[in-house]
Amino acid sequence: MYQALYRKYRPQTFDDVVGQGSVTRILRTQVVTGKLSHAYLFTGSRGTGKTTCSKILAKAVNCLNPVDGNPCNCCAACKSIDSGACMDVLEIDAASNNGVDNVRGLREDAIYAPTELKKRVYIIDEVHMLSMSAFNALLKIIEEPPAHLMFILATTELHKVPATILSRCQRFAFRRIDPADVAARIHYVAYEEGIEIAPEAAELLGRLADGALRDGLSLLDQCAAAASGPLTVETVYSTLGIAGARTAGELLSAVADRDANRALSLFTKQYAEGKDLAALTDELVSLCRDLLLLKTAPKTASSMLTGVCTEAELRRLSDRFTAPELLRHTRLLQDTASGFNRSANRRIDVELCLLQMCDPSLDLDPQALNARISRLETALSSGKLSARPLPPEPAEEALPTASDAAPEPVQPTSPQPLPPQSEELPMTFWADLVSAVRKWQPSLGGYINTSDSQLVTPRLNGELLELVTPSEMVRSIVDKGDVRDYVAQQASALLHRPLRVRVVVRDRRSGSEDPLNSLVELGRGRPDIFHIH
Repeated sequence: MYQALYRKYRPQTFDDVVGQGSVTRILRTQVVTGKLSHAYLFTGSRGTGKTTCSKILAKAVNCLNPVDGNPCNCCAACKSIDSGACMDVLEIDAASNNGVDNVRGLREDAIYAPTELKKRVYIIDEVHMLSMSAFNALLKIIEEPPAHLMFILATTELHKVPATILSRCQRFAFRRIDPADVAARIHYVAYEEGIEIAPEAAELLGRLADGALRDGLSLLDQCAAAASGPLTVETVYSTLGIAGARTAGELLSAVADRDANRALSLFTKQYAEGKDLAALTDELVSLCRDLLLLKTAPKTASSMLTGVCTEAELRRLSDRFTAPELLRHTRLLQDTASGFNRSANRRIDVELCLLQMCDPSLDLDPQALNARISRLETALSSGKLSARPLPPEPAEEALPTASDAAPEPVQPTSPQPLPPQSEELPMTFWADLVSAVRKWQPSLGGYINTSDSQLVTPRLNGELLELVTPSEMVRSIVDKGDVRDYVAQQASALLHRPLRVRVVVRDRRSGSEDPLNSLVELGRGRPDIFHIH
């Protein structure tokens, strides 16, 4: 009968355990010196070796011929424990035996001496699943157990274990296993099983395991069963239904070019091939995270990269983004992924996310505006934003002299009306906007209303809506970030176009503005002056 690889190659001694050297060294020393605790608590994420070390420790304390703290795996005690026939080593699943009656039965049986071995060992897996009454029933026997009794508790959620239990156990933290160590173990298992695997494929499986060796071996098992030839990176991508580093890099390259057509085409191709959307967004998040690290911490980023792309590829791609843009992309992707569980159509969610990444102007939130401003700042500092020369002014005409002929009299013309300084607003606009603001913050109703034209009045100039106040005092009340954001949101919805809001004092502009805002306004007002190469 076929046995899963993670079960077939489960470590049998402390020396075989991968990536937990500090834990296994202490446990071996305790076995050698005989200074064993009566209760242990193993904590850590899944697949890091908690249950494996529990079984090795149970064998080591009962082994008839231990070797440097490791069980010999040859004596009758070791063979009995390995076969599962030993009644003195009991492995209990707390998820299905979490009631107080189960713990009471365990406590009544624990007082009896072992029948075969030197110590009776109880391994309680996922101990955090026990109820509070069950923990209380377990508390006394863990505090003062008989000499022949040992408890080994294992959990992935340490915060759910009561402090009264924690204080009575020796605690060992199992860390996530390094991807290189996982890849080395995968190479060893593949060699033993006669599976031909490329080094790049083993490294990819090591990264996908996310620090869990059991997950890495399970992925190897799955890919080996599906592949008809050697295991390559493409085989792993195809078998597991993930997009791959190349596709993630191409998608972000399209985002950097603001090319929504190409980004959606790449995504549609991956969707048609059945790629997992959660895995695709996760790869994009990891890639954005790596790029952000390279932008903000270039000296230490090399040791913290996830390995989605090579460092050379990452550095080429990082030059095309600013840090605020990468931060915005990361949050957009994370928000999209977190909504998958309650979404009716994941495809639409990802498509909308890609559109927002390609075109920040679709968002009116501060983060999108910050990303756009940072791109402008980068263009300014790099010289990609330059000034076109203004057209030459007409030469001044020479003043007439006495010898010049008298000019013909000019016929008077009717005066031409000056262009309006502001656009005319719809009749109901101000009333609807005031109503929305008063519902949001009734305290502003005394300053923003339609009954007193001497208070705040609106003035629209292109994409800028100015709230004109009669005095500095009224301006200080109205000119707040949350008020401006809310008014901009409501006004944009009423006029069906994005608007910005500024608060000014009647007959004069208030305060000094950020020089970058003035530059942006100048660039928008004079497209003949600024251009981006």
